[in-house]
Amino acid sequence: MTSPAPISTPPRRALVTGATRGIGRAIALALAADGLETWVNYRSDRARAESLCAEISAQGGRAHPVAFDVRDASTTRTAIETLISDAPISVLVNNAGVSRDSAFPAMTREDWDEVTRTTLDGFFNVTQPLVMPMVRQKWGRIINVSSISGIMGNRGQVNYAAAKAGLIGATKALSLELAKRRITVNAVAPGPIDTDMLATAPLEQILAQVPARRLGQPHEVAELVAFLASDAAAYISGQVVGISGGLG
Repeated sequence: MTSPAPISTPPRRALVTGATRGIGRAIALALAADGLETWVNYRSDRARAESLCAEISAQGGRAHPVAFDVRDASTTRTAIETLISDAPISVLVNNAGVSRDSAFPAMTREDWDEVTRTTLDGFFNVTQPLVMPMVRQKWGRIINVSSISGIMGNRGQVNYAAAKAGLIGATKALSLELAKRRITVNAVAPGPIDTDMLATAPLEQILAQVPARRLGQPHEVAELVAFLASDAAAYISGQVVGISGGLG
């Protein structure tokens, strides 16, 4: 059986939300290292975004800061319309997210809204205006950063687990809509990763639950995302790929 003839693709551009620290920062570095012109999204810390872009440029890549709050539909759409006025975004990584942990009886409405609006509303606000440009170019990669909490649940994280589980559902449904357009939609589900989010966490208790007995590193998640963004992953869609040291 002969393989289908390769189809040429336009130059690739990537957008990573919440890209100034932790996993998002590592993803931006990895995509830029793979030759993608990368837009580094930030909400308020322009200095950190510019520093990352300068680091990417020093390594021979191309990167630009872009400011918008993924929770704000209007400003996000305006920023994205400006961004794609010259060319479409080929690779989107929905990484922006926050945690506001507490036992559910003590959880405030504000903590619930902050987490769900960032993860779920943020997914819609960023992804929806980018889909049709991907459809028109007949190529795209959408990668959503979920969490092992969205699969297993976790004490004190009803809001976070609900938002990340919702992102998994959105991933699976959207992948069905876009597969015939040569657009893949996948999620990665990190376990405990060595980032600021774990700065005050009980590490001994966490590590006792992880079969690998260590924290993951941001670059390990980034390398998985970079693979899913590549041509080599063209037949992978609608999947949730755990990266959790055997947890879950």
